[in-house]
Amino acid sequence: MEYKTIGKIQIPVLGLGTWLIGGASEADYSKDEQTIQAIKSAIDLGYEHIDTAEYYGNGHCEELIGEAIKEMDRPSLFITSKVWETNLKYEDVISSAKRSLRRLGTDYINLYLIHSPSSTIPIKETMKAFDYLVDNKMVKYIGVSNFKVSQLIEAQKHSKHKIVANQIEYSLLTRNKGKYSGNINMESETIPYCQENDIIVMAERPIERGLILKSHPLLESLEIKYGKTKAQIAMNWLISKKHVVTIPKSTNVNHLKENLGSMGWQMDKSDIELLDEIKFE
Repeated sequence: MEYKTIGKIQIPVLGLGTWLIGGASEADYSKDEQTIQAIKSAIDLGYEHIDTAEYYGNGHCEELIGEAIKEMDRPSLFITSKVWETNLKYEDVISSAKRSLRRLGTDYINLYLIHSPSSTIPIKETMKAFDYLVDNKMVKYIGVSNFKVSQLIEAQKHSKHKIVANQIEYSLLTRNKGKYSGNINMESETIPYCQENDIIVMAERPIERGLILKSHPLLESLEIKYGKTKAQIAMNWLISKKHVVTIPKSTNVNHLKENLGSMGWQMDKSDIELLDEIKFE
């Protein structure tokens, strides 16, 4: 596994996304056994970072992860979870974190994020709770998700501990206008700010649920040049960037193996620049 390091935090460049594992906004128990096995397989293949949230499957995703890792070496894993936007009051944040810890079957979360900013709950109150979680060793590091630069700056003002990560939509297809959570200006504003201020960018949906795999002349030529798949090229482009890591979601062992092939090689600078400039439709 390759890593990006900022200060004391070392995060794998490739993680396991888990949205829709165990359900969407409600729990789905129909695929529990195969899902637990898929998570175990991912870890056996070398995945160390697992990204989840209390919202995923209404907590059931965290339960499945907890079951999958219960007999594994906890220090070897980097687990990220998120508190939902309706639970951002001081006491609610702490209660949410405790529930996530119970479901995950662990006594600490490596990285805890605000899932989305709230328009009604003051960020000062939320960050006070996040500081409490770090001070009481329930959480090692804190971050945010779906935050624009102005929101990130405001959160930093009220946080005693460093905000180390911002999880946002970003891919070859999604540059400055996201499809969810009001993400805008990611490439032009948010990512440069994070890079300048030593904040990890966690790029979600790196292949846009397969849309990037559609035929494109540049990707086809790069496939031939590097002997890599379109997905591997798309993710390699992401992790080639300063402070950027990514969290593709898959429960398919072949896809999990393919995703790992996005590491361990580099594209020529000229090819990265071509991918930077081209507008994928």
